[in-house]
Amino acid sequence: MSTAAALKPTVPQPDLTAVKQRQHGAWSSGDYAVVGTTLQIVGEQLCEAVDIRAGSKVLDVAAGNGNATLAAARRWCDVTSTDYVPALLARGRERAAAEHLTVEFREADAEALPFADASYDVVLSTFGVMFTPDQDKAASELARVCRSGGKIGLANWTPQGFIGQLFKTIGKHLPPPAGVKSPALWGTKARLDEMFGNKASEIAAEQRMFVFRYRSPDHWLDVFKTFYGPTLKAFAALDETGQAALKRDLLALLGEFNHADDGTIVVHSEYLEAVITKR
Repeated sequence: MSTAAALKPTVPQPDLTAVKQRQHGAWSSGDYAVVGTTLQIVGEQLCEAVDIRAGSKVLDVAAGNGNATLAAARRWCDVTSTDYVPALLARGRERAAAEHLTVEFREADAEALPFADASYDVVLSTFGVMFTPDQDKAASELARVCRSGGKIGLANWTPQGFIGQLFKTIGKHLPPPAGVKSPALWGTKARLDEMFGNKASEIAAEQRMFVFRYRSPDHWLDVFKTFYGPTLKAFAALDETGQAALKRDLLALLGEFNHADDGTIVVHSEYLEAVITKR
């Protein structure tokens, strides 16, 4: 071994199991469904982007309270909805029952899907699988359960968009574990090419915009502090001074992205809509 190699600092390897446990605690806290239900339009648009066909076997991974699930079921597909948070599956089940939609709900880890190879025609995830600690493993699982010629449809927040910047802001106050890749990398074409390039015949990606609409900056902050697990956990981990500083920075971020001039919130948040055709 050369002297230069011997002196090169080693990059710490993250404990992905511990990271997953913390993330599970975050997404299980609050009630993500309160925020998730406002994102329904993204699931509808994603189903159109993959040109979903009635009768297709569809898997929604890290489905949350079921936005893509419901969108696919409304299009007469045979849908299985999965998440590793039972409470979120319960909310999705309630929504499907209210619309008299037939959906199978199963608790499942996106990094170890309990389904056979090539089981599904379409695999979807809206703002879900992007939060897995082991990104390459999750991507491999999405591709594994999708049949050859099938489609993988993803909606992922971009690094430069509002939610990407929200996580960056939180990270200034509570640094993420060393060595863990940013979830927002899923919102870049380059990262999708890395993860799916050897498994895909085509990767099409388009930047889209979701618009958060809330009564006021304080209303948005109250909802995200109360119901959105990562924000809730961030405030809970800080002392009073730290909470005040985080609140100040989040309100400044809102001000930077807000398009409204009437006291309400109209925040445009960029995401990447990707359609991957399995090789």
